[in-house]
Amino acid sequence: MKQGIHPEYHTISVKMTDGTTFETKSTWGKPGEQMALDIDPLSHPAWTGQSARLMDTGGRVSKFKNKYAGLGF
Repeated sequence: MKQGIHPEYHTISVKMTDGTTFETKSTWGKPGEQMALDIDPLSHPAWTGQSARLMDTGGRVSKFKNKYAGLGF
């Protein structure tokens, strides 16, 4: 590898959503830092098989239904 152009590759700790941690190598952060995950294979519906709930955040579903009510949606 060419010297001086690559980011430092070091060991960090990764904290899963259930509180478990593991060590891995990464270019993220500084050596010894801990990365806390918000979504991981233990909690994401794509990996758990649980269906995601439809959430009406900010009234988006309501706005869509009101806007296209006369079109038969």
